[in-house]
Amino acid sequence: MSKVIVCGVLPVMVFAATVWGAVGGGDITFSLTGASNVIFSHDAHVTKHKQKCGECHYRIYTTIAQRKDVTMAQMQNGQSCGACHNGQRAFDVKGTCNKCHS
Repeated sequence: MSKVIVCGVLPVMVFAATVWGAVGGGDITFSLTGASNVIFSHDAHVTKHKQKCGECHYRIYTTIAQRKDVTMAQMQNGQSCGACHNGQRAFDVKGTCNKCHS
């Protein structure tokens, strides 16, 4: 009986972990001083643009507790969002304010 339960539950758990891992994280709001907030959508980046979590974590971004503020000038020099949003891989952070700042 326990083998039947394990054989039935294990595939469900593996499937659920795959689904949660594919999108996980939800939206993150970056509250900014002197500019409107930025909402980062994990769904847009992971599902729509098919990025893998490891492309950002833990290379460009660490955990929320380890997060550091980054200026637009730093992003324009390839840090933080600017690592991808450079006009080649994704839209440039220069002159496209309303795409991120609501």
